[in-house]
Amino acid sequence: MKVADTGVGIAPQHQPRIFERFYRVDKNRSREVGGTGLGLAIVKHIIEAHDSHVEVKSEVGRGSVFSFTLKT
Repeated sequence: MKVADTGVGIAPQHQPRIFERFYRVDKNRSREVGGTGLGLAIVKHIIEAHDSHVEVKSEVGRGSVFSFTLKT
């Protein structure tokens, strides 16, 4: 499964941490929309509970692709 966007992208130095609880790349923007930094951490834990892995590929200015494959 893949989910893609054409947003601002995520800089390489942030990508290893975006699945951590409460980690927000843009703290000012997140406050405006009420983000808590929990969404991707929850996704990671659900996917890992199914013995699978989630990953991101992103390029600043081009967007991001989040993907995972559930084991059967």
